[in-house]
Amino acid sequence: MTSSLRLGTWLSLGSPVIAELAALCGFDWVLLDLEHGSAAEAALPDQLRALGGSGTHGIVRVGAPHADLIARVLDWGAHGIMVPHVNSAAEAGAVVQAAHYPPRGRRGFSRTVRAHDYGLRVPESTPAPLLIAQIETCEAVNEAAGIARVEGIDVLFVGPADLQHDLQHRDPSAAEDFEACLNRVVAAARAAGKAAGILIRDPSELPHRLKQGFTYVAVQSDLALLRDAFRTIIQTNKELSA
Repeated sequence: MTSSLRLGTWLSLGSPVIAELAALCGFDWVLLDLEHGSAAEAALPDQLRALGGSGTHGIVRVGAPHADLIARVLDWGAHGIMVPHVNSAAEAGAVVQAAHYPPRGRRGFSRTVRAHDYGLRVPESTPAPLLIAQIETCEAVNEAAGIARVEGIDVLFVGPADLQHDLQHRDPSAAEDFEACLNRVVAAARAAGKAAGILIRDPSELPHRLKQGFTYVAVQSDLALLRDAFRTIIQTNKELSA
């Protein structure tokens, strides 16, 4: 694995067993998805516990940049937060405010939450959360440089499905090419000393994205891997029965 690459995968099913297995297999991070995932937020603590003692970071994608949800997820011990549809530096700044305690932010403080080992750890020794802003629209691509300059934002992460959807539903003569948008996001992140990230579905795409400048990369999802394996089994059976 390239030393600068932080390799992750998407977990949508809410299973602690799958989270534990991903950690045992050696992923640097896993994305626990509250935006499009199958489980409610109540399933998160057990998934985060399943990562305990491993070197795998649990990043939670919240469904929206609600300050109470961001604080609660961090209290439960998430290593970081991914926020979808961040379209401006102001929105990125609000995420930073929600994720940090005063005087830097506005997050409510409790010594006894899981993030501080239920009061056994000195809160000041808890690492600052990793904050990931998703770039998913043409507007966000245009504002990527400003978003990247927001202190506290660590990664600009492209949501390829949403960005491609946004590009397809705009005037084709005015819309940029998808790859051009990716290059702009990478350039904006690099200029600000931040990382650029992306989700890919085909592992063979990884060398290209690394060469392009993406270093925080998620490959595939638990749901897609199961779906594809099930379909392969069924298709093989059909071919044998023909």
